[in-house]
Amino acid sequence: MKKKIEILAPARDLIGGMAAINSGADAVYIGAPQFGARSNANNSIEDVAELVKYAHLFNAQVFVVINTILYDNELETCRAMIWELYDIGVDALIIQDMAIMEMDLPPIVLHASTQANNRDADKIKFLKDAGIKRVVLARELNLHQIKTIYDHADVELEFFVTGALCVSFSGNCYMSVANGERSANRGSCAQNCRLPYNLIDGNGDTLIRNSHLLSIKDLDVSDQIPNLIEAGIVSFKIEGRLKDVAYVKNNVSYLRQKLDSYLEGSDKYIKASSGKCTYTFDSTLSRTFNRGYTDYFVNERHSSIGSWESPKSKGQYIGKLIRTVGNAYEIENGELLNNGDGLCFINENNEADGIYVNKAENGKVYPNVLKEIKDGTFIYRNNDAAFIKIVEREDSAIRKIGTTLLLTENENGFELIATDEDGNVSTVKLDHPKEKTKTGESIEENIKVQLAKTGFTPYSADEINVMFSENWFLPISKINEMRRNVFEQLSEIRLANYVREEHQLVKTSHPYPETKLDFMYNVSNKTARKFYERHGVTEIEKAFELQWDPGKSRVMTTKYCIKYELKKCPIHQKDIVGVKVKEPLVLKQGELEYKLKFNCKPCEMEIWEKDAEFEIEEDHFH
Repeated sequence: MKKKIEILAPARDLIGGMAAINSGADAVYIGAPQFGARSNANNSIEDVAELVKYAHLFNAQVFVVINTILYDNELETCRAMIWELYDIGVDALIIQDMAIMEMDLPPIVLHASTQANNRDADKIKFLKDAGIKRVVLARELNLHQIKTIYDHADVELEFFVTGALCVSFSGNCYMSVANGERSANRGSCAQNCRLPYNLIDGNGDTLIRNSHLLSIKDLDVSDQIPNLIEAGIVSFKIEGRLKDVAYVKNNVSYLRQKLDSYLEGSDKYIKASSGKCTYTFDSTLSRTFNRGYTDYFVNERHSSIGSWESPKSKGQYIGKLIRTVGNAYEIENGELLNNGDGLCFINENNEADGIYVNKAENGKVYPNVLKEIKDGTFIYRNNDAAFIKIVEREDSAIRKIGTTLLLTENENGFELIATDEDGNVSTVKLDHPKEKTKTGESIEENIKVQLAKTGFTPYSADEINVMFSENWFLPISKINEMRRNVFEQLSEIRLANYVREEHQLVKTSHPYPETKLDFMYNVSNKTARKFYERHGVTEIEKAFELQWDPGKSRVMTTKYCIKYELKKCPIHQKDIVGVKVKEPLVLKQGELEYKLKFNCKPCEMEIWEKDAEFEIEEDHFH
């Protein structure tokens, strides 16, 4: 059996989900009416049902995200919603809260969300043994770690391939709740990581002013797809349930083409759904929303991952500003620019700034506002008007399931048989008198032209055969009617033949790898507590949301390191460190103030509130 490899796309809503499927996604993930970690991307049960039907036609799957932490008074609502989702045919749920593992559930497949902190082989093996079918891995892992997890846990693995990065370990960021009571684990992250901060050292000197010091670039590990597959990844996930349709279509089509060229001729792997896509645009990741790209830690730590100038989309590099002439700019490669484009550059104050192109002609760009830009400044396009206009069109990505048609005769007239690429067969009969054509000539060519018109159906007629004993005549209207009916019926047959994987949870009591859980396990209800206790956990701290000590808490743990970005890492950059920075380093934004703690052994940085007390690690690494 070949192993199925899947592209998993985000769907903000029904329209976005259908666009993702049309662009080549093998699966989509979408929010339900409640409990998804993007509170402004919720959808009605009816819309999810509609998406399920559309996806299943292409043998694509729909996963629903229920990945917030739950409070006691929400558990029953959540359980009832899960049954509704099961009844409409949803393929799997992506969950964070272990309370769901204790509920009376239908036999629906469960995936562990990246919010469940999946970066440790023993804990991932535990989840598998508890009945989780797939684990969405932490983005911070490298290829070697992924392979180790796969060998140890032997569970389906999903990994993010493109999109925005949480600077924190997912599920372990409490910044938003600590200074505004908006919990990221409850779906309403305030994105404090995207704010500008001053960096102050232990002497009280300001090292960096007004810079987005926790804002990091977006992820792109698409060129690592072959290595990731070999390490055990079966699903490549695109981040972005809040992103627009152009972003989703651009990302999906880009990855579809990349993955297909890898899968072509493979004797081990196969794509996970049906149909072929055609596009009217050339997908390029840099042409829709992005903050510049990083491969993060997939190949270990090696280059800068911060995007300090701005948390906004940087877009595509165009060229340098040659000079300003009158009320226009001359820009390298300026002929690539169109009216309506948005341009972005870093100004004298090291801040991201932008202009709109009112008119682009003869290599000159006339902006809406003429700003003073230094010659030689790098110019990026972060709104590619012409490209987005093409991508947004409904017909810019079309997906068709291949069929073979055979028109033949029977005792009472004719029959049309459609066989699709998955072996489903649809047959329609037409009672009609058999009369020879007036000229006695065959009208086979004419019939084939009519049968090939698959138009707005999800099918293409790749091969058409007409087998008549005589040169029979058939009116065009009848040919068209048979074609319409055979495809409508084929869709019903495909949906009826779709097999959803089911899995009934059986409660287990195998030991959890830890016996004490701190607040970072996000236990926020009695039922999750019961789950861990049954698995041998003896001490459980309440979730941060229920108990934090204002002013003294650890609000983030991250693999991203400001010392490393400053080229002051005593381990990885010891040859270039020069003068060490005086700690503690502090991030300050207006009234907000955070202390940074560097744990060099696990290579992690912690962010603490300003009144926290901790010892500064001395560098014993020299």
